[in-house]
Amino acid sequence: MKQKIVIKVEMTCDKCRSKAMALVAATLGVDSVALGGDGKDQVVVVGNGVDSVKLTSALRKKVGHAQLVQVGEVKKEEEEKKPAEATPVVEYAYPWHYYQYPSHAVPVYEHPAGAYGYQHRLDTWWM
Repeated sequence: MKQKIVIKVEMTCDKCRSKAMALVAATLGVDSVALGGDGKDQVVVVGNGVDSVKLTSALRKKVGHAQLVQVGEVKKEEEEKKPAEATPVVEYAYPWHYYQYPSHAVPVYEHPAGAYGYQHRLDTWWM
């Protein structure tokens, strides 16, 4: 059962908003997070099995004063609208002379003299 949780949080700057969004997004069971309200002071969380009381107390501890406004089930219309809105598919046709990279690994050989004729000596202490 998906539920929609609305929490009002005192967020005065963009840093506080991003901190609140990151905290909520990292919570187990959260599917989506959005900012709502007139002054972008509400966090709207949609998820499955999210503990709203623990989430509110975590926001109080990390961001500022938080108040639980609403907890309810997600309406069926909201879930059905998303699949109905299909984006058009754009297909790109590549020209016939498009180069295909080989699917196998190509071996790379080192020159026996080393890079620029330099031989690494194992008896030196600084290398």
